[in-house]
Amino acid sequence: MKQKKLSASLKPHIFIQLIAIAFLMCALILHSAVVRADDTKIGVFDMQKALQSSSEGKKAKAELEVTFNKTKKDLDDQAATLKKSQEDFQKKQKAMSETAKRDQEQRLQKKIMDYQALLEKSNADIQKKQQEMSEPIIRKIREKVAEISKKKSLTLVVEKNDNIVIFSEDKNDITSDVISAIN
Repeated sequence: MKQKKLSASLKPHIFIQLIAIAFLMCALILHSAVVRADDTKIGVFDMQKALQSSSEGKKAKAELEVTFNKTKKDLDDQAATLKKSQEDFQKKQKAMSETAKRDQEQRLQKKIMDYQALLEKSNADIQKKQQEMSEPIIRKIREKVAEISKKKSLTLVVEKNDNIVIFSEDKNDITSDVISAIN
C-alpha cells in the first residue's frame, strides 16, 4: 500500500519535471533560431540590370538588334509586296472571270499564310538566338554572384524583381559588384 502511495505521489513530480524539460527544450530551440536569424545575411541581385549593363550583355544586345532589324526589314518588304498584290487584285477583280478571281484569291491566301508562317519562324529564330547568346552570360553572372556572395558572407541571394522583392536596402544589393567582376 505504501508503494502505491509513493508511486502516486511521484507521478505529479515526474509530470512537472517533464513539463520543465519540455519548456527548456523549447527555449533552447527558440534561442538557437534567434541566433541563426542574426547570422542570416540576405542579398539582392538584379539579373536584368546585369545583363543590360555588362559589356558582354551589351554586345549580345547589339548583335540581336542587327539580326532583328535585318529580319524586320525583310518582313516589312514582304508585307508591302503582299499589300500591293492585294490592292492590285482589288482593282482588277471586276474585270476577271470567276475562275481567274478564285485562282488569284487562292494565290493571295497562300501568300498570306506563307508570310504568317515566316513571321512566326522569324520570331522563334530570334528568341532562340537570344537564349543562345544569353545562356553563357547568365552562367558567368551566376558564378560571380556565388563568388561575391561567399566573400560577403551572404546566406541567401534573391533576384531583385518587383514581384518578388518589395523592399531592400541598397547595401544588400550586389548587382554593381557582379557587373564590375564580369567586365
